[in-house]
Amino acid sequence: MRNFGEQAARAVDVVIIGGGAAGLSGALILARSLRSVVVIDAGQPRNAPADGVHGLLAREGTPPAELLAAGRDEVQRYGGEIVTGSVSDARRDEEWFAVTLTDGTRLRARRLLIATGLVDVLPDVAGLAQQWGHDVVHCPYCHGYEVRGRAIGILATGAPSVHHALLFRQLSADLVYFTHHSELTEEQEEQFAALGIDVVTGEVAAAEAADGNLTGLRMADGRVVPREVIAVATRMEARAGFLSELGLNAVEHPSGMGHHLPADQFGRSQVPGVWLAGNVTDLTAQVGAAAAAGATAGQHLNADLVAEDTRAAVERHRTNNRQSAARNQP
Repeated sequence: MRNFGEQAARAVDVVIIGGGAAGLSGALILARSLRSVVVIDAGQPRNAPADGVHGLLAREGTPPAELLAAGRDEVQRYGGEIVTGSVSDARRDEEWFAVTLTDGTRLRARRLLIATGLVDVLPDVAGLAQQWGHDVVHCPYCHGYEVRGRAIGILATGAPSVHHALLFRQLSADLVYFTHHSELTEEQEEQFAALGIDVVTGEVAAAEAADGNLTGLRMADGRVVPREVIAVATRMEARAGFLSELGLNAVEHPSGMGHHLPADQFGRSQVPGVWLAGNVTDLTAQVGAAAAAGATAGQHLNADLVAEDTRAAVERHRTNNRQSAARNQP
């Protein structure tokens, strides 16, 4: 993996910002299409705290770092380049895009693929972040099987938390729902009663742990409710602040689960020449879905470049024909 200095600032077909499953999959497609591709990655994947990637066919349980290392090797095998760093600014530069890294490195690109992912925002409860990715989880499909049958607590963060509870109830009969700052409707209370989900009302003050393992949630009134695992529906925020100069600003996702950058089914953003893939646009995409989205964006991005190259070739052809005809006139 290279770290370009100022002297390496140059023009490429595509700069991909974000080197997770979506960004690397897009890079692989583009590199195999003989495009010059640079992937810029800060090395802060969302799933870094997890022990393994789950629900990914043929790579079930693979440690996240191992999966990404294999992906980087594949991209580099076809001539794609990986840059370690963070982007501070991205803007239009006439018909190109100018990308500036925090270390001052500058690149110019014909197209951008944004695959920066998202940040999980946890409730402001003491001790919760320290257990994140281990005894504090968010996705029943990413981590549910690993916590099956255990004493699970659902820490409510809003409307999605009720659905969260129903999903985790499939995995354990020992479930407690902590309302925290929310309330349940009569219908939801009836559903919980029918499924044997206990409800604890009141504010949660802290997550308690011993020897590095979660032991329960301490309420604001001082009582501690024993739990081995806490499931929480985080608020998900797209990593997109550096894109404001391009006119790309995160908006509320239709699900109400956070902010994202909208894109069409092929990954096109509202800004011509800028494509999106993975969690930056699809908040709920798992690794496999993010990788598929990156591949789709890469295919359609390459087709967009082919169309542009063809238009330019036709224009040159016409110009050459006109010039040739002028020279041959008596």
